[in-house]
Amino acid sequence: MNGPAIFCGNHLGNLDPFLKILAAQRPIHFMAKEGHFEKQPNRFVMISTGQIQTYRKRGGLDALARAVDVIESGHCLGIFPEGTRSRSKQGPFLQPGKTGFARLSARFPTVPIVPIVISAGSREFMKPGSKFPKPWKRIELTVGEPITFAKWICDKDGGNKDEEWVEEMSDLDDDSKRYNMKELYRRFTNQMMETLKVMGAP
Repeated sequence: MNGPAIFCGNHLGNLDPFLKILAAQRPIHFMAKEGHFEKQPNRFVMISTGQIQTYRKRGGLDALARAVDVIESGHCLGIFPEGTRSRSKQGPFLQPGKTGFARLSARFPTVPIVPIVISAGSREFMKPGSKFPKPWKRIELTVGEPITFAKWICDKDGGNKDEEWVEEMSDLDDDSKRYNMKELYRRFTNQMMETLKVMGAP
């Protein structure tokens, strides 16, 4: 697969982005909070692998703008719809997804969205709070089939919308359009989280 893509997955440990980059065999730019860039050697690793520094004080619009830049440049973006890694000590670990992921997917409706799941081994490979990984620990990771927002919105098991709906939407005022799309964003996000769960996300 060439060209831009959005890699979407669950988040259990600090090394998840790099494990998923290795599995995808493509450079992937993940958005990461500024704290990961403050100290060496973390800062060197994050910058040298092309990870994107975001600032939570600037809000979601800053992160969205940076994500748009990556895709428009023809590169691969990595997203954790949960927003942050799970802090739970016992499963289930998968958290509800945030709809910013769906909004970005809708902005680029023909860009492939690739689900990628770590089903086991992430926390054993590098426990939370640890400074060093344990590379001998086994990791189970699955890459799923890509889908696009454009295909999903027309699928009867997805958005289930047709050309008539598109025409009706064009006649609505901005507030009504936002209300209708908000419901679709939530449905798309929920279905993607269910896909990750079915693929083995604990």
